[in-house]
Amino acid sequence: MRDDALEQIVYVVDDDIEFSESVRFLLTSVNLPVKLYHGAEEFLADIGPETKGCLLVDVRMPEMSGLQLQHILKEKNPDLPVIIMTAHGDIDMAVRAMKDGVLDFVQKPFNDQKLIDMLNKALKTNERASRQRQHKAALHDRLNLLTSREKEVLDLIVAGNTNKEIGYHLGISDKTVEVHRARIMEKTMVRSVQELMKLVFDIAPDR
Repeated sequence: MRDDALEQIVYVVDDDIEFSESVRFLLTSVNLPVKLYHGAEEFLADIGPETKGCLLVDVRMPEMSGLQLQHILKEKNPDLPVIIMTAHGDIDMAVRAMKDGVLDFVQKPFNDQKLIDMLNKALKTNERASRQRQHKAALHDRLNLLTSREKEVLDLIVAGNTNKEIGYHLGISDKTVEVHRARIMEKTMVRSVQELMKLVFDIAPDR
């Protein structure tokens, strides 16, 4: 992992070197960390799933467009917000990109403050998404501590079964169910069935 992977950075991808340098000057003047890339492949080679910040990318570039890059980024790092830079004739394209997951678009030449506001919004969006992902990862780690039998008991608890029903379904005694239930509560660090069910539902799409 790169040393800056956990630092929020504004990644600027544009084949216009002079323009990119002007953006760098603007962003550093308001203390926003920035890295420049003159092509999409160069950018993709430098980032990973843990990379934090946001991407500011030109919609039209040789070899790979900003829209193609955004599509790849949805798989490589879906938490990294994307802002598309467009020329006047690219507005329809930018609107389609937003429907595909782009956070926002800004038209060249842009108002400096408008761009800064957009980037700050994107960075906050990324921070929220990163915290949520870390929270889910922590919940997964807790559930991964459970044995296969404990996971079976957990699924039956979440389904609303009583200890007696769980015991009947698994062919074990009520007392054994109680032991499994206590261990599940301990490993998942919850104090009630309600908290346990919330934990499971919080990560339900990922189970």
